[in-house]
Amino acid sequence: MAYSTHRGLTRIIKAFGYSWNGLRSAFRHEEAFRQELLLCLVLVPAAFWLTHSGLERALLISSLFLVLIVEMLNSGIEAAIDRFGGEQHKLSARAKDMGSAAVLLALGHATVVWLLVLL
Repeated sequence: MAYSTHRGLTRIIKAFGYSWNGLRSAFRHEEAFRQELLLCLVLVPAAFWLTHSGLERALLISSLFLVLIVEMLNSGIEAAIDRFGGEQHKLSARAKDMGSAAVLLALGHATVVWLLVLL
């Protein structure tokens, strides 16, 4: 494994670049990420319009960010598994299914949070 020699501000700038590349890659290659991002672009302004307190807004918006975070992790798992070829393997299927289930749970979490805050 390669060891980075970057330190301090250079390391932070490099890390930001890698993160930006990851976001761009997810947007280009992952339709689910684009759909969830579109949902966020609609619901984040709605969170400001529908609530009156900072805590309510924080709950609503953070639940949406959690969905995006879990989707990114799921996409990373899928990309890593797909790298090793197209053959079927029960462990690969299990990892992909668990990643998908994590996204489902994050979406369920966001739904429950929105319902509890707004109702």
